[in-house]
Amino acid sequence: MENCAPKLQKFIVWAPDYTDEGTLELRMSVREAHLGHNQKYIDDGTIRVGGGVLTADSFPGKPDMKFHGSFLLYEVESIEVVRNFIETDIYYTAGVWDKDKIVILPVVLATPFP
Repeated sequence: MENCAPKLQKFIVWAPDYTDEGTLELRMSVREAHLGHNQKYIDDGTIRVGGGVLTADSFPGKPDMKFHGSFLLYEVESIEVVRNFIETDIYYTAGVWDKDKIVILPVVLATPFP
């Protein structure tokens, strides 16, 4: 019997933050909701990897970190599924991510996941 499960594809998302004053504070105020909402997708493998992208003058763990945006790697059926995930994320709905600059592209990985 042939497997009827849809073939999953990988998509990379670049979601830059708005550059308006107050965006970092907004990001931090909704961060826990963002992480909580996405935890189930991390747990089930839909989000394979993701995180905040820092500005060039920031370093992880320092108190003055400045975020430039977010990146995510999804493994799902279609780009429409990714778009739905992005457009329902609190970073999108609250106005952290710059909606006009979000990029979603299919990728072929040259390295395996650990």
